[in-house]
Amino acid sequence: MRSGVCGWIPFEMNPLKKRIKSFEYAFKGILILFKTQPNAIIHLCAAVSVVVLGIVYSVSLVEWLFLVFSIALVMVAEAINSSIEFLGDAVSREENEWIGKSKDLGAGAVLLAAIFATIVGLIIFLPKF
Repeated sequence: MRSGVCGWIPFEMNPLKKRIKSFEYAFKGILILFKTQPNAIIHLCAAVSVVVLGIVYSVSLVEWLFLVFSIALVMVAEAINSSIEFLGDAVSREENEWIGKSKDLGAGAVLLAAIFATIVGLIIFLPKF
């Protein structure tokens, strides 16, 4: 097989098909997140609640930006934490100090994101109540 310009990309591969396939994998990952992680469902419910409150209380554009960023931060942290947990379980199901620390750090990242998102929500919504 001949190589492309970069030396590792085959001429036969269609770049558009590769991009589409990468999106399929990404959407599959999101589906796995919500099918297997109860906390992701809790975060999603909280996000929907925040969006409804934002609509009801007519938050400003800047407030929306902070809310959307906060929601995204928590969801991304949850996805990364879940991937760490899956990978740790794939490496070893036995008690392992390093895998345990990695899982704890991932969970801590989600907790920090959720705490800061809650603070953002309180700053925005408390004055409106």
